[in-house]
Amino acid sequence: MTSDNLSPTDTTQLDGFSPHLDRRVFALRFTSTARGARLARRLVAVRLDEWGVAYGTCAHETVVLVAAELASNAVRHGHVPGRDFRLSLRVAVGLARVEVSDTRAERVPPRPGELSGPRPELGDGGRGLLLVDALAERWGWCPRPGAPGKTVWAECALP
Repeated sequence: MTSDNLSPTDTTQLDGFSPHLDRRVFALRFTSTARGARLARRLVAVRLDEWGVAYGTCAHETVVLVAAELASNAVRHGHVPGRDFRLSLRVAVGLARVEVSDTRAERVPPRPGELSGPRPELGDGGRGLLLVDALAERWGWCPRPGAPGKTVWAECALP
């Protein structure tokens, strides 16, 4: 795991994010394992609480669940041996954005709008993006700029 932050309470300027934000950013690389995904989820939960999105609130639980699903998908579907995944959390007035990048370019998720409710053929898996689609205000994915792989992102409303 590698930190892009100077300290646990560091706030950084964002480029390309809405100008009305208070510019809170948390970003780390995690091992592409179940343990890495679990740690990502736990650290998102801690950071949200530190930033005033309290444990037990609907907004907190929603953002943590979305982060957990995206991290889990990166491990399960985007794993490349020896490569980490990167999670970033950006919190602004009224909005939280979670981005998860992996290094596997040939496996891409469907586009938003291509998911249409639970399907029986999903079996034990395949529901993660359905949850993200239901919980997030909007979500999508794009190729990673300047690196192999993709970034899947979701934005959730905050009170």
